[in-house]
Parts: sequence; structure tokens; C-alpha cells
Amino acid sequence: MAIPPPKMANTKSAIKTLRRIKRQTLVNKSRKTRFKNAIKKMNVLIEKKNKKNALAYLPKLNSELMKIAKTGIIKKEKASRNLSRITRKINSL
Repeated sequence: MAIPPPKMANTKSAIKTLRRIKRQTLVNKSRKTRFKNAIKKMNVLIEKKNKKNALAYLPKLNSELMKIAKTGIIKKEKASRNLSRITRKINSL
């Protein structure tokens, strides 16, 4: 038995919703990328044992994580957990 092809949106509102979802997906991907890049940048500073620069970047990282968390890309708990772990790593340098 053949699988039927997926159904296309057949109402105006469904078509508009698909367009909105497509745009929002791009926005969400860019936000998630910003989150990952911010974490990577901090990890590089920690690996280089550059405590001064890591401490200087910490408030920017916090701001970035909370901005992304408030939009729902990541949960607030995850942002806090990441920040806490990074802070502990910096303090242990």
C-alpha cells in the first residue's frame, strides 16, 4: 500500500501561518547560533586560562544568555546553569 503524499495547507490562514513559521524559524536559528557562539567564546577564554578577559566577558555572556532565554529559545534554567558552571570554571583558574 502506497503512502499518500503530505497534504498542503488549503486555507488562507494556514498558508499565512506556514509563512510566519518559516520566518520565525530563521530568527530562532540565528538566536540559537548566537547562544552557541557566546558559550564557545567563553570556553576559549577559559581554555587559554585568561581570567581577566573571561571576567570582563562574563556580564556580556550573562546578558546574551538571558536575552535568548526570555525569548524561549532555551529555558531560563539552562541559561542559569550554564552561567553558574562557567563562573565556577573562571573562579577555579
